[in-house]
Amino acid sequence: MTATGTVLDSIIEGVREDLETRRAQLPRPALERLAAQTAPARDARASLEGDGSTLGLIAEVKRRSPSKGDLAEIADPAALARIYAGAGASAISVLTEQRRFGGSLADLDAVRESVDVPVLRKDFTVEDYQVLEARAHGADLVLLIVAALDDALLKDLHDLTRELGMQALVETHTAAELERALALDPAIVGVNARDLTTLDVHLDRATALLGDIPSGILAIGESAVASVADVESYARAGADAVLVGEALVTGPDPRRSVEEFRSVRRHGRAVGSSPNAAGTSTTTPGGDA
Repeated sequence: MTATGTVLDSIIEGVREDLETRRAQLPRPALERLAAQTAPARDARASLEGDGSTLGLIAEVKRRSPSKGDLAEIADPAALARIYAGAGASAISVLTEQRRFGGSLADLDAVRESVDVPVLRKDFTVEDYQVLEARAHGADLVLLIVAALDDALLKDLHDLTRELGMQALVETHTAAELERALALDPAIVGVNARDLTTLDVHLDRATALLGDIPSGILAIGESAVASVADVESYARAGADAVLVGEALVTGPDPRRSVEEFRSVRRHGRAVGSSPNAAGTSTTTPGGDA
């Protein structure tokens, strides 16, 4: 479900055009065979949970974003992924959207071959063909953005992800989207501080929403991370892990940043509590998109 004329609509329009090109090159039956031949998916949730003492981290390979433009060249995504994994990242996110983020399935292939930790295919998934692509290219985790999908398609894509042995990161931004996500009985739910329809960022809204995720579901804080203090804000709100891209690819030392973010202790989550009682930042001008 999207409102007409939003940034998200524009992104998805390009995604669909690029998808048609790939589908013409690789028909669905051939893609299904490739997906069936791929090694079983790794358990992303278990990796993100770790021993439960510190926050999990999804470290992202990210060249650019709609809000910031070019971020980093990243000529060798596999080398960057190895740095992330070596520093303790729980999973690696690889953007495969081409037009706005400069990613590709070739990036996903390179990262999958270079690390043993779970890998997230981060894209705007709007058809089951893309879920099959993710599995065929070795992804363990697939992003499903609630704002981009109606309820029926969201359920179908979530079900297919599970059938293929992968897990879904179901991304939300509002209370209404979270309600729709919880109807899926999901294993992993993300709260994105960035509104993809406008690109505005509000860390305080994201941290408040995290408190409404039941404790049996892994909760991921996404976007608006520029420092350890932002990671700590997500931790106080009850996040089990965070997804970080921009701060890692634009900072001087991604290895050190991963280590610092991974050292933040988990606080746990009590549904209905007020996660901002300890104090968090409000509107954040930067952070991930």
